[in-house]
Amino acid sequence: MKAPQNITIIVGLGNPGKEYEDTYHNVGSWMIEERLAQSGASGFQKEKIFQFSKGGGLIFAKPLIFMNDSGRAVQAVLKKFNARTDNLLVIHDDSDIIVGDYKVAWGRGSAGHNGIKSIIDTLGTQDFWRLRIGIRPLPVRGKRLKAGDFVLKKISLANKKTLKQVFEKAWAEAFPS
Repeated sequence: MKAPQNITIIVGLGNPGKEYEDTYHNVGSWMIEERLAQSGASGFQKEKIFQFSKGGGLIFAKPLIFMNDSGRAVQAVLKKFNARTDNLLVIHDDSDIIVGDYKVAWGRGSAGHNGIKSIIDTLGTQDFWRLRIGIRPLPVRGKRLKAGDFVLKKISLANKKTLKQVFEKAWAEAFPS
């Protein structure tokens, strides 16, 4: 995998509100929080439709609006910090990838992810980096679950541990020391 180049803005996708905390759909937002906690950065500064924090030469942001409208928040972040889409890394859940795996991608379509579709539609381009965190459970009795059956479910304790390991590995690969 080619590591992302020239990244200055990292946006973690998720839905706002307590009812969505600890759900699979919010792993992008959760990874941002984990990275900030490890960097010792201070809390988030709130803007109208996003919040951000700076640490390690990067700007970490989370939309304060719902996933399906993420494009407006990402556009506002890029505008505030005068950044281009090739400076952007979006971290999000991917229901096509098994829990424990991840992929880094550049310039790809939404693959049905409504948050990514919103970003592509709003920015008018798919030329940005993505860190796709797998959330798909293994098939149950040979049956593959539909994304709607698990994306808004609370993350199991076992999967929380696995996802934290994925965050570490993905971060090290995307931002080698």
